[in-house]
Amino acid sequence: MSSSSSDVLLPVDSSIKPPVFLHLGDTEPLSGVCVLDVTLPFGKTVNVEEISFKNHYTASVSVRLLRTGPPSQWVTAVRDLPLMENPHTEGGSQDYCCIHRTQMQVDPDHVISVRLILKQPSSTWRSFSLEDIRILPHKQQDPEKEVSDWLSDLTLADQHTDLEGLPPPQSVSSSLQQMFALTEVMMQSNETTASIGRFHVDGCYDINLLSLT
Repeated sequence: MSSSSSDVLLPVDSSIKPPVFLHLGDTEPLSGVCVLDVTLPFGKTVNVEEISFKNHYTASVSVRLLRTGPPSQWVTAVRDLPLMENPHTEGGSQDYCCIHRTQMQVDPDHVISVRLILKQPSSTWRSFSLEDIRILPHKQQDPEKEVSDWLSDLTLADQHTDLEGLPPPQSVSSSLQQMFALTEVMMQSNETTASIGRFHVDGCYDINLLSLT
């Protein structure tokens, strides 16, 4: 289904800091945890609609959001979302993924920074990351359109309520025609009675007023 250009959401301008791989110690191997910080436009907050990306051998991802306060604080929006069917196999390792705001544990509004925590417990893959990360803003509906939609729904509801229990229009039309015909007959009958009544004189017929045929 196609949509107009006004309905297309464009990603927010953002910059991604170099990934930070956590180590267990100075000489220990990688722990299988990587942190990616996505910085949003300075001085602006974003209401997030969705976060999309292409996976690159990441087994699961958590999303933390820095929201304005007071005070500003980090909150966990998504915890350990699986991206691969099995960390040791290829399934899902290079899929395009999307995390919608409805999947998040908190409202992703007034966000100033996004932190992605990547996990890959398998030693099969020498590297893992997320690519083509995009933050799409939540589109607020035009208040005038909201009022228009509300009035439209209200009108339809009223029309539906008014018509409930009423007979079909064809039946009503037929009944009205019969009523009009009956009224016409009654009016003609009254006129006939009135014309006969003018020959009455004190409750009797005046023979001089009757025409004999």
